[in-house]
Amino acid sequence: MTDMTTPRQAAPRQGLLIILSSPSGAGKSTLSRRLMAWDETLRFSVSATTRAPRAGEVDGEHYHFMTRDGFGQLIATDQMLEHAEVFGNYYGSPRGPVEMAMAQGRDTLFDIDWQGGQQIRNSPLGAAVVSIFILPPSIAELESRLRARAQDSEEVIAKRMRESMNEISHWAEYDYVLVNEDLDQAEAQLITIIQAERARRSRQPWLNGFTRGLQQEFTLRGTSS
Repeated sequence: MTDMTTPRQAAPRQGLLIILSSPSGAGKSTLSRRLMAWDETLRFSVSATTRAPRAGEVDGEHYHFMTRDGFGQLIATDQMLEHAEVFGNYYGSPRGPVEMAMAQGRDTLFDIDWQGGQQIRNSPLGAAVVSIFILPPSIAELESRLRARAQDSEEVIAKRMRESMNEISHWAEYDYVLVNEDLDQAEAQLITIIQAERARRSRQPWLNGFTRGLQQEFTLRGTSS
């Protein structure tokens, strides 16, 4: 019986690790949600944390809630792609689910800051990373967006603005940088980047076998003519 499996079916591409970073208010989370709606095969990386769940938060959906000992064990056994301590609690990205998605040819989307992005780029999985930094069109617009959310006090807004200066200073570490002046345009640019990265020759393991097959066809045609 003839094997009808195509080279692409037999050897799917390796999944990407798509990192989105930005200062608070630049649109990173909104663009992440739009990307997930655009491609339902995208896997969103759910972070692990040692902090207690807040009202309405669901384990495995908003965070993977863990004990400090459990989190520490994952760090000790190199099972965290990135991690940091923030206000006395640990946060990080578990490695196992990411590697499983990569093996299945599924891309994983990370909504993380520059420090987390740096750790993942320097990890053994760094070759699969596509990092994208989102900039606001201006600092005035960034502050305006933070205020428009009506979620934070003046003190928190001032703190986020101070943190934004440090966050933006790391823009040159990323593969791509987008200015989110128009949300629809920024989304379209993100999709273009992801489609191009998926099509890279180095990410298509089936191509070597496929092109050898084409060369064999030429050889057979030459001997039969």
